[in-house]
Amino acid sequence: MVSISSSVNLETAPAYWFLNSLHLLLALNETEEGAYSLLHLTAPPQFETPYHLHHDEDEAFYILDGEVTVIRDGEEIVAGPGSYIFLPRGVPHGFKSSSDKDSHVLIHAIPGGKVGFVAMMLAMATPIQDRHKLPEPTPSDFKRLAELCEQNKISILGPLPS
Repeated sequence: MVSISSSVNLETAPAYWFLNSLHLLLALNETEEGAYSLLHLTAPPQFETPYHLHHDEDEAFYILDGEVTVIRDGEEIVAGPGSYIFLPRGVPHGFKSSSDKDSHVLIHAIPGGKVGFVAMMLAMATPIQDRHKLPEPTPSDFKRLAELCEQNKISILGPLPS
């Protein structure tokens, strides 16, 4: 499992390349008595998740910069800096970067950690040593993503609805 210091920042947090975007792991379930995991996502323009639902965890997004469009149970929410969006477990959702520049988003996974989004992401992601020199985008392995999601109590429902 990933080891995280009790004090991290955007330069020292463990960095991962996942679905052609940078994820910085700021807090993990094992820290803070298992309450949540926290990631900082840098989503490039055109970044998009599949439409999915979490069976055992809630998610919340806080938009720091840029703009994302969230589809939550069929409802479209356009969110810019300062926006907070809560995504309860069992509710279908997905999102895309709808900005022409990178979007920066804090993602809370509640409770997060050993099973769920962060565990799935850690199983599929590539660790990044130099967060200022990112890998070239490549096609994502959606078969592997679906398998890891299933193992971590997340259901992929298909592509993000238009």
